[in-house]
Amino acid sequence: MSCSVWRPRSCALRSACSLNSVGYVFRFIKCRFAADHPQLFGATTILTQGGGGGGFGKVEDGKPTSNNFLVRSTPYFTANGFNVAIFGRPSDSEDLDYADRISDTHMADVRKVLDFVKTQSAAPVWIVGTSRGTISAAATAIHVQGDIAGLVLTSSVVSYKKPGAVPKQDLAAIKVPVLVFHHSKDACIHCRPDEVPAAFKGFRNAPVKKLVFVDGGENPIGDPCAGQHWHGFIGMEKEAVDSISNWIKSPTN
Repeated sequence: MSCSVWRPRSCALRSACSLNSVGYVFRFIKCRFAADHPQLFGATTILTQGGGGGGFGKVEDGKPTSNNFLVRSTPYFTANGFNVAIFGRPSDSEDLDYADRISDTHMADVRKVLDFVKTQSAAPVWIVGTSRGTISAAATAIHVQGDIAGLVLTSSVVSYKKPGAVPKQDLAAIKVPVLVFHHSKDACIHCRPDEVPAAFKGFRNAPVKKLVFVDGGENPIGDPCAGQHWHGFIGMEKEAVDSISNWIKSPTN
C-alpha cells in the first residue's frame, strides 16, 4: 500500500507511506519524505512504538491507524523534515512484550530494518521509542553501535519489575546523544515520573544528554498506560514532536 500527500512548503514536498517486510518476517511501515531540495532535511528517524502487540494498526489512505503516540504523530515528524520508519511486530509472533524487546531475535529484526533504511537514505538514523518501545530503542543503542546517530526515549519504562526496563539495561554502553522526554503527569505504573531522573543518570557516557519533563495537553481518557492519556502526550502531540525534532537537529545538555 502506498500514498502521496502534498503539503505546502517553500519547496515541493511529498510524504509517502508504504507497508513493508524485511526477510518476510519483520513488518513495518516506512514513511518517506521526498523534496526538490533534499539538503533541507537532516536526519532519518526510526520510530519504535509501545504496546505489547507492537502493531501499527491498518494503513488507510496511506496513514497508520494506531493511536500510539509516535504512530499518530508521524505527520509532525515528516513536517519537521524527517524520514520515518515505524516498527511493527514480527509476522511470526502474536506479541512483542517486554522480554521480547531485548531478545537476540528482536535485535536481529531491528538490524534488518536499519540495513534497509540505510539503502534508502544516507542520512543519519535516530531511534525514537515510546513506552515499551523505549526498551527496544535503548537495547538498539546498546547493541547496534556505530549505526545510529542518537536516541530519544518518550514515556520510558522505568519500573524494575519489568524485563528490559530502561534502567535495567547497560545504559553506560550508549555513546550517542540521548533525549529522555516524559510527561510530568504520566500515570502509567511502569513509567512513573519520579523514577525517571534516577534512570537518566545511567547515561553517563552519552556525549550529550537531556531530561525534559512537559506538562501540557488536555482531555486524557482510558488506560493511563495507553496513547490517549498523559502517557501518550494527548492534546500536545505537535508541541511534543516539535520539541523532540528541534533537539535532534541541535542536541544540547
